Amino acid sequence: MPYRLPVAAPRMCRRTLMRSALALGATSMVPQLARATASKPLYVDVAEWVRGLVGGAPGQLEVLFPNGSEQNLAPIASAFTEMTKVKVKLRGVPAEKLNTQIALEVMAGERRFDVALPATYGLPDLVASDVIQPLNDFAEIYEPADFRRGILYDIGDRFDDKLYGFQADGDVYLMFYLKELIENPNERAAFQDAYGMELAVPKTWAELDQQMAWFHRPDQDLWGGLLLRSQGYLAWEWWSRFHGYGMWPFSEQMEPQIDAPAGIAALEDMIRSSAYLHPDAKKVRFTANWELFSQGKTYCNIGWGGAQKFYNAQGSALRGKLCYGPTPGGAIGAGGKQVPIPFFNWGWSYVVSRASSRPEVAYLFSLFASTPEMSTRAVREAGGFFDPIRPEHYEDPVVRDVYSDAFLKVHKSSLKGAMPDLFLMNQPEYFRVLEEALADALRGETTPSEALVRTSQLWEMITSRAGRSEQIRRWQELRAKYPTEVARHLRDVQPG
Repeated sequence: MPYRLPVAAPRMCRRTLMRSALALGATSMVPQLARATASKPLYVDVAEWVRGLVGGAPGQLEVLFPNGSEQNLAPIASAFTEMTKVKVKLRGVPAEKLNTQIALEVMAGERRFDVALPATYGLPDLVASDVIQPLNDFAEIYEPADFRRGILYDIGDRFDDKLYGFQADGDVYLMFYLKELIENPNERAAFQDAYGMELAVPKTWAELDQQMAWFHRPDQDLWGGLLLRSQGYLAWEWWSRFHGYGMWPFSEQMEPQIDAPAGIAALEDMIRSSAYLHPDAKKVRFTANWELFSQGKTYCNIGWGGAQKFYNAQGSALRGKLCYGPTPGGAIGAGGKQVPIPFFNWGWSYVVSRASSRPEVAYLFSLFASTPEMSTRAVREAGGFFDPIRPEHYEDPVVRDVYSDAFLKVHKSSLKGAMPDLFLMNQPEYFRVLEEALADALRGETTPSEALVRTSQLWEMITSRAGRSEQIRRWQELRAKYPTEVARHLRDVQPG
């Protein structure tokens, strides 16, 4: 069912009263902004509110987006303009540079975009730079009380107890496997004989490494895995492997624990597993990685829903030939319980520029785009990045055809139980120094222990610059947001 505004009278803040007073005599729509009936979908109400706000001067909004998602945004922009007469200019920026571009443009006053879609993990730094606007006051006026409850992952919408964004993209890390190999009766029988266990979708990183080794047959032009090993993606794999050993990356007091034996073991596992990867795994970035995997000569790969859109496209050599699993976890604790650890590590979010001259209209565009109906239109686009994030997306027949039911089942369960990224101020800096250390160790230029000790020392410096007491508070709040099943099995380094 579409979300509706409540029939009850709204909570009237000073802004609402002022707006109503100014509108008297001009239009009867604005005083009723937050009193829409339950007869219309929310996106229709939003369009009416925008028309009431802009009157006879609809003007233009500019939206800054990551290259690769224009197809997701185009139908929303078109519908918004059709329903409100407000023109929407879409301006693309390379995905890896978008967060920096947002900060630079606002601080330098070069361009006055209104809405942007930064990578979710970088939102805390945008808040710290004061380049995006908190949305609490607007949400108090316009959003139904239950609007955000339907979102399957919304940790990135808030920071330091304030609302800043609308999660637009369900970027949970997932695994892709060649069905013809993992379901092959001869392979299954031989694997059972060799290891005394069933060949099935791996639940742990140890099982995945074992299967990559099993299927790594370069003499047959068959490779064990890809796994996005080019620099810029290394930290995510290590982060997941490390949690699979049952450790928190920081103690409750924000003391780095990554150079403990668990962290060293996770890095040693990465180094060993490199022997079973495609020789180009460390060279290609994500779209080139997808193309390489599509050749059907590699057993497994890691990625997001955007990869599945590529693999499942009409004419793709892999359409209907894959099976899926969450990010592997670990066999944790004395009993060695296998704990899956799905991982949310990217995503794009609608935010409002601090420099926008029309912040209320910019907010309403973001709300319009995030409604069940409009966000479904975005996710349907096979050529765009945005992946399901609301329950309604998984029921849509077009979305189901674009992704496949088998993929969506794994995606939905993973998203609901996903471990968050390091959603703290200075996240890119923490991960940059980790990336550099991991790359050095993978090249054999330093030992895993030396790499992680150095990273821990640099992390301490980053924490101090961010403000240790505030960063400790943020980390404790983030720990509390870990999925219950995962958090139950994570531990801190014990003294001595």
